[in-house]
Amino acid sequence: MKISYHGHSVVKIETNGTTILIDPFINGNEQTDLKVEDQKVDVILLTHGHNDHVGDTVELAKKNDALVIGTFELATYLSWQGVKTQPLHIGGAHEFEFGKVKLTQAFHGSSAIDEENQTIVYTGMPAGILFTAEGKTIYHAGDTALFGDMKIIGERNNIDLAFLPIGDTLTMGPEDAAAAAEWIQAKTVVPIHYNTFPGIEQDPDAFVSKLEAGVGQVMHPGDELTL
Repeated sequence: MKISYHGHSVVKIETNGTTILIDPFINGNEQTDLKVEDQKVDVILLTHGHNDHVGDTVELAKKNDALVIGTFELATYLSWQGVKTQPLHIGGAHEFEFGKVKLTQAFHGSSAIDEENQTIVYTGMPAGILFTAEGKTIYHAGDTALFGDMKIIGERNNIDLAFLPIGDTLTMGPEDAAAAAEWIQAKTVVPIHYNTFPGIEQDPDAFVSKLEAGVGQVMHPGDELTL
């Protein structure tokens, strides 16, 4: 299984002949190395409805006839835009041909925000994602604060790779993310959701230095690793 990072919270997983994108915020993301027109994607996993996470989902899904997986409200909202969806909800899991997807808690918000018309559409609860395939488990925490049940997530799952936000201001910062890394007990932890906007500037190497030796790994846009 090949995993690559593409700035902000964008993660690509290639497994079992399937290409998966998590939170494909590409256009407007100065941190990413991706271009929408170049992407061939089969599945899109969404943590929540904010524009910097849903991003280019609708265009990508329509262009590739991709399946979009998210919480019930978000999946319903996107289905109204002509997208093929599979709704899940917090604590729920589904076994797909390409792997198992389970949604976890996340403490944040979730909405589609139309700044031009000053309207906000509620898109359900925010979520984290546990993805399991080829005997490996990846945890994408989405946008979240630190919360005690991360200990339970770590105790109940053998997490090989975790993506944790460190930006502060809008999510947990480096100190809380370091506590999260300890609680989830992932073999490798990659910081995400930083340096994209004003107010979430962080030093990822400083965050990694807070973790146990060998656990933290900074991935720059386009970097890949194999599980």
